[in-house]
Amino acid sequence: MLKTTTPSIDGHKIEQYLGVVVGEAILGANIFKDLFGSITDVIGGRSGAYEREMGKARKLAFSEIEAEARSMGANAIVGIDLDYEVVGEKGGMMMVSVSGTAVRYR
Repeated sequence: MLKTTTPSIDGHKIEQYLGVVVGEAILGANIFKDLFGSITDVIGGRSGAYEREMGKARKLAFSEIEAEARSMGANAIVGIDLDYEVVGEKGGMMMVSVSGTAVRYR
């Protein structure tokens, strides 16, 4: 399925707008990842554990919008917006939200 952040598909005509699709994933980070992330923040560098978790959450959210768009008969999603939020008590969880418009194009 074609996915784009732009409102159109260059060189193609959008024949039908089918509706907004949304995918969300909330993942918690365990105490060891939190500790490692804190140490990395203090000494500098990147936290591979958090980067992996963010990647998992993003893939889950994209899978959700693709499944929803397919169920509507879409062959593309345009205008995709991707948001990351820290949620939960003391920011213990991470939420990724992906939204866009399911369309049929030729």
